Amino acid sequence: MLIARNQPGELKHYIAVALDSGVTPAEVSEIITHLAFYAGWPNAMSAVSVAKAIFEARGVTAEALPAASPTLLPLNEQVEKQRADTVEKNVGPISPGLVKFTADPLFLDLWQRPALTPRDRSLVTVSALIAAGQSAQIGYHLNRAMDNGLSAEEAGEVVAQAAFYAGWPNAFTAAPVVR
Repeated sequence: MLIARNQPGELKHYIAVALDSGVTPAEVSEIITHLAFYAGWPNAMSAVSVAKAIFEARGVTAEALPAASPTLLPLNEQVEKQRADTVEKNVGPISPGLVKFTADPLFLDLWQRPALTPRDRSLVTVSALIAAGQSAQIGYHLNRAMDNGLSAEEAGEVVAQAAFYAGWPNAFTAAPVVR
């Protein structure tokens, strides 16, 4: 949520807590990479600066981080076709470029990277959308998260935690969608 809201000052503490709690440097790195697409490149680059300093202080090397071009997870062709058809129908007449970029780097590459489980990648996405107040996008990604193993109870807890990090209005805006 802090990356989505571009709050690098607070991020230092929470990356350290995450690492101390068992989140791997590879997972932290992959979350930042993922959020470059969902929170914007400038927000991700702010997070890179914070993570880099923490990784250096802890002796984390590039070998501990995900490869730039890893072997991707298998693609669920049926789910991807449904997603692609919906995007083409809704966005294709307006922005063919957005359709292409949504498929190629986003869903055919980023979402298939193995450094995060599909469930965790979905959890990161839903959290970022709530933090950014993007309620129109939450429904699709929440359904995907549930398909990827997120429970209804966990989804409710994301909304509760969002209140503290993104403000009560964003949490209350997300609540009816999550319901």
